[in-house]
Amino acid sequence: MSRAASREAGTARAVSCEAGPSRGAEPSRGAGPAPRRADLRTAPRTALHTALRHPVVAPLAVFAAGAAGAAYLYGTDPHEPGHLLPRCPFRLLTGLLCPACGGTRMVYDLMHGHLTAAWLDNRALLLASPLALGLLLRWAVEGVRGRRWRPALSARAQALVLLLAVAWTVTRNLT
Repeated sequence: MSRAASREAGTARAVSCEAGPSRGAEPSRGAGPAPRRADLRTAPRTALHTALRHPVVAPLAVFAAGAAGAAYLYGTDPHEPGHLLPRCPFRLLTGLLCPACGGTRMVYDLMHGHLTAAWLDNRALLLASPLALGLLLRWAVEGVRGRRWRPALSARAQALVLLLAVAWTVTRNLT
């Protein structure tokens, strides 16, 4: 075989490998730069992606989920067995009441105007719920204004919340 024929055959092989490997052929190495995967940080943002990143989306999603849960709970009595309501994993594992046990029953009783029954279900959550609702409302207001808001608790405040939760758990399980 002449040199020209051998060069032409080599060129044909290189072209066929660049176009893609045929059956049984090995892909060529070093034929060009490796294809890059799309990087999410440099990918063009769509209008939907930009809208979902707005600070008001997360609080609105929490409000919507809460409204859907409240609508279901309004017609479902958690005091009666046999409903599709989550069970407390802490209570399932230990047999003890966690700090939030009774919260579902408390919300049901509040929605039906039974304040005394809600107090008996979970006193600590009933007392903390105005604070939690205030934090949720502030988060939503800041989101509507276009600002991200994350409440920050100092180390002392975190220790106090933990201490209160442990004290409430011990107290309610002793009685």
